[in-house]
Amino acid sequence: QVQLVESGGGSVQAGGSLRLSCAASGAMYGQYSMAWFRQAPGKEREGVARILCEDYSVRDTYYADSGKGRFTISRDNAKNMLFLQMNSLNTEDTANYYCATARGWVPLLDANFHNWGQGTQVTVSS
Repeated sequence: QVQLVESGGGSVQAGGSLRLSCAASGAMYGQYSMAWFRQAPGKEREGVARILCEDYSVRDTYYADSGKGRFTISRDNAKNMLFLQMNSLNTEDTANYYCATARGWVPLLDANFHNWGQGTQVTVSS
């Protein structure tokens, strides 16, 4: 099973930016989805963005409304890394952010992803 380790979280003021990273150990072949989720205190975990890959190619990306226009998901296949560039952060983006993987194309719902990292905390202050 692929191990996922997130990094890049921290504290930032509203309007600032952060870039989250997810290092994956172990190769992934065929078609697979990689995604970012987040969970704020007292709230359910929600999907933020998903990237669909096939071997070493990116097939498509998808963003939940919460990140559309502000977040960018990307993949570096050579380094086996997943990234989430977050711009124009606001206090509602404060959450623990998780990287996850799934076989094939799956909707951006946490029940569809079987492999998770430990998360990295993002705190946005006003």
